[in-house]
Amino acid sequence: MKICAATGNPGKLAELRRILEAGGHEVVSQKELGLDLEPDETGTTFAENAKIKAEALCRASGLPTVADDSGLCVEALDGAPGVYSARFCGHHGDDEANNDKLLAEMAGVPAGKRGAKFVSAVCLMLPDGRNLTCLGECPGNVAFERLAGDYGFGYDPLFIPDECGTPEGKRPNAEGRSYAQLTPGEKDAISHRGRALEQLEAQLPGFLAAE
Repeated sequence: MKICAATGNPGKLAELRRILEAGGHEVVSQKELGLDLEPDETGTTFAENAKIKAEALCRASGLPTVADDSGLCVEALDGAPGVYSARFCGHHGDDEANNDKLLAEMAGVPAGKRGAKFVSAVCLMLPDGRNLTCLGECPGNVAFERLAGDYGFGYDPLFIPDECGTPEGKRPNAEGRSYAQLTPGEKDAISHRGRALEQLEAQLPGFLAAE
């Protein structure tokens, strides 16, 4: 299937393309289609925002479209930044400022109380209006400082997942590596977005066959 990836975020696009192409799909970005469109994310849930983006880009592109809305939910912050993850610092898309604010908010939170999870809602919208949304989560905790690596974007240097991927499946992240320190394969196997897309791929045949 040829799919439009509804995102202008290079890191997110790379993950969507990598995972969807591994499933046999052809992925074209909204930029490659000449679509400079950023729908207002007015939803109060990840699923609502994913559908808003998928619907708008599907209408503009005429192609089946996948959109992801995702964020970091921190227990000590009552689930924040949540759906506001990309604009936690007060404006959209400033990764460094968002990470700075998260570290400041968590400054007095001790080890053992820094639990968090990344959540992803992935929506596939078809030109006929049918749509399918799948959710994925990855539990972990917030680091005390940036654990930068060769990969990742957003909050990845601050998020330590409980697991990491292996060629055989998954294993505990005993080394305490951040998302940014995991290779793409290690991350895709356990990430919130990887898990949501895995569900989407499993449900896709039945969804497409249904009238």
